[in-house]
Amino acid sequence: MKTIEKKQKKTGQEYFQVTPDLWGMRILFVNVYMVVDHVNESWVLIDAGLKGSENKIIQMAQDLFGKDNPPSAIILTHGHFDHVGALEELLKTWNVPVYAHSLEHPYLTGFSSYPPPDPTAGGGLMSLMSWAYPTDPIDISSNLHALENGNVPILKEWEYIHTPGHSPGHISLFRKRGNILIAGDAFVTTKQESILSVLFQEKIISGPPRYYTTNWAKAYNSVRTLSRLKPEVAATGHGVPFYGKELRKGIRHLEEHFYSESVPKEGRYVSEPSQEDEYGVTYVPPLNLKTIVKIGLWVGVSIFSTAFFVLNRKNILRLFTEKNLGSQIKSKTKELLPVKTLGKKLSKVKLL
Repeated sequence: MKTIEKKQKKTGQEYFQVTPDLWGMRILFVNVYMVVDHVNESWVLIDAGLKGSENKIIQMAQDLFGKDNPPSAIILTHGHFDHVGALEELLKTWNVPVYAHSLEHPYLTGFSSYPPPDPTAGGGLMSLMSWAYPTDPIDISSNLHALENGNVPILKEWEYIHTPGHSPGHISLFRKRGNILIAGDAFVTTKQESILSVLFQEKIISGPPRYYTTNWAKAYNSVRTLSRLKPEVAATGHGVPFYGKELRKGIRHLEEHFYSESVPKEGRYVSEPSQEDEYGVTYVPPLNLKTIVKIGLWVGVSIFSTAFFVLNRKNILRLFTEKNLGSQIKSKTKELLPVKTLGKKLSKVKLL
């Protein structure tokens, strides 16, 4: 199955269709998803993107489902800054319940910050820059609800699977009908540590982003759990959707080579993980002098590299485009078919 990319002519926003009832949008380097719920005749938002992206998300919802048609709920795969950035602003427009695993609640209720990211984890500029990524909690206490017993209250056909490692309460979503997986960041489909892979959406099944993963043993077990599901479709927090044999082969390779290819050779959390409980972070591995010096060097390199890329981005983009990498980011310009109703007519609306 091929992912269908479409651009809404009026707004210029680009979305991609994963399945007939699952849509996604990439916001810089992270994806958000909208799932049609045929049972309850509604739709649900999965994750909330980057800070400042609320208008894009609302516009996408209007393009797909019509105006004045908010989601029945928002489900979070986890609470990292690139998955909850627009959440507080969205809740001012859509006062709806937000569901997350209970072990993510400390970071969504103002109780605890996440462990610091690891710029020494390697893999590219996205890792090098991670020292600057936010870890502070947000507070959506009045809207927050816990996911329990594998059930998703407002998506009756779906179940959630606890997939920790990248974060303590990370979840993935799975629907047996069609074997559809929304993996979050349990694994991703681009090299998220590399800014060039992110920019050109290099298509490869990869482990969770290194710079934010604080328990590699749990991350491996989560990949094993998802591999056992044998999904036919996978949509991830970063990268493009995968399908069929290519997907299953990629996950199997990831599982078999996880410690040699996904786990950093060295880094703050490689030998010793962080520890968390229902109240938040309880322990973070200390930094030794060697690591402190290395982080200082990485910070300097990341600042220089970022400045160089920003100042020379047009030439860099032209160079890679001339080497036929531009073909990976061609945009389609077919107009979206808005879904104006979610009642009985929904089943008659073909989103393809």
